[in-house]
Amino acid sequence: MMIYIVEDDKNIQEIESFALKNSGYEVRGFEYAKDFYAALDEQIPDLVLLDIMLPDEDGLQILKKLRLNHKTVLVPVIMVTAKTTELDKVKGLDLGADDYLSKPFGVMELISRVKALLRRSASIQKKEEYEFEDIILNDSKHEVHTAQGKCDLTYKEYELLKYLIMNEGIVLTRDRLMEEIWGMDFTGESRTLDMHIKTLRQKLGPSGKLIQTVRNVGYSLNHIRDYKSIKVRPLLLRVVKQKVRIFFTRQKV
Repeated sequence: MMIYIVEDDKNIQEIESFALKNSGYEVRGFEYAKDFYAALDEQIPDLVLLDIMLPDEDGLQILKKLRLNHKTVLVPVIMVTAKTTELDKVKGLDLGADDYLSKPFGVMELISRVKALLRRSASIQKKEEYEFEDIILNDSKHEVHTAQGKCDLTYKEYELLKYLIMNEGIVLTRDRLMEEIWGMDFTGESRTLDMHIKTLRQKLGPSGKLIQTVRNVGYSLNHIRDYKSIKVRPLLLRVVKQKVRIFFTRQKV
C-alpha cells in the first residue's frame, strides 16, 4: 500500500517514513503542495498523512481540494498538526479528514491509527449508488438528490448520511457515529453530531424526517411507516399495563 506524507518538517517526515516503511508500507514524502499534486497525477495513494502548516499552501485547502476531486474523494486522510484546539480539529474533520494526530505523537500511535483507518476504509463496500425512499446518494459523483433536487452537503454531512443509509433501520449510538464519522479519538462536544444531524435534516427537506432521534441512544434512518409503528408500541404498552392494573385492583376489591 502506498502512503503519501505531506510534511515540511524534514525530521518529522523522516520519522514517519521510517516507521511506515518498517511496517511494510510504501511511502513518498513531500514538503510542498505543488509536488504532492504532481504525484497525484501519477498515482493515487491508499492514505495521506497531511500537515496543516505548509510553506506554499494551507493543509486545510489541500484537504478541501482532495474532497472535491472525484479521484481522491474517498482517499483516507489523517491530519497531522501541532494545532490542538477543538475548533482546529472540527475544521479539519468537517472538511473531510478521517482522523487527527496531534504533535508530538508516538510512532506506535501513528502506525496504529494508519492500520485502523486503512482497515475501516477497506471494510466499507464501495457502491456506485445508495438509495433510501426518495434519497439518492451517488458515490462516484459525491452527490445527493431528493425529490426536491440536488442537496449541497458538506463532506461530513455526506459521510453521515451515507453511513445512516448503509445501516438503515439500525439504531446507531452517538459514540458509534462519532467514531465512524469523526475518528476514533475525537474529543469534541457531542453537540457536533447533533448540529450535523440538524443541518442534514434541513438540507434534505421533507426527507429529513426519515432521520429519527432515539432518545438517550442515538439516531436511526427509518421508513416513515416503520417509525409510526415504533411510536405506537409504547402507547399500546401503556394501555395494556393500565388495563392490567385495573384488573388486579378489581380482584383485590
